[in-house]
Amino acid sequence: MARLFPRFPPAGSERDQPSVRNSVSLPIALADGRMVVGRMHSFDGLSDEGEHFALELAPRTLSGAVPLVRVHSECVTGDVLGSLRCDCGAQMREALQRIHDDGGFILYLRQEGRGIGLYRKLDAYRLQEQGLDTFSANRALGRGDDERRFNVAAEMLSALGVPRIRLLSNNPAKKLQLIDCGIAVDTMELTGVHVSRHNRSYLEAKVLHTQHQIALDSELPEKQVP
Repeated sequence: MARLFPRFPPAGSERDQPSVRNSVSLPIALADGRMVVGRMHSFDGLSDEGEHFALELAPRTLSGAVPLVRVHSECVTGDVLGSLRCDCGAQMREALQRIHDDGGFILYLRQEGRGIGLYRKLDAYRLQEQGLDTFSANRALGRGDDERRFNVAAEMLSALGVPRIRLLSNNPAKKLQLIDCGIAVDTMELTGVHVSRHNRSYLEAKVLHTQHQIALDSELPEKQVP
């Protein structure tokens, strides 16, 4: 598969910099039924030694535009099981389609539960069932509201030779951290509002506590997931 965007070598010596470990083709079925082919990249030398990966998706016509990038944190319950307690799975499905059509990358970070891990996330779910919101539940477990650090996403982009992006996200913290790490963010493009009766309180907490740009009031009831 041809490279979509030109690669720029990272600054500094190769020994000091993260690098692409391997790249393989990956056929993918999109939510709208299309079958497309992406390119999956693994990495060596990332600062947290995590097994993060990038999925590169190309449009039919190359336009030379700045790539659209989704920095997506792992969510087993949403991405794999289709849980409606969050909007992660819906955002991933949307990102696959939008980035394929525009051209760019999904950076999949192994940061389950905003960095606290799967088991602790399930502990937090139990506390949420007792009335706490997603952030208060983390605090009750002695953990931070959000323990993720997005410097590793900047390292992945550097290894891929991508110094400038359009960011597909509702989370202003991602944009600020990427800029602090030297990635130019031309625009921040919001994802859709994937609200249901199961995740409305979760999304409201994200707006309240971390200023996510989610226009809940503008979502029409007939467009909501049951």
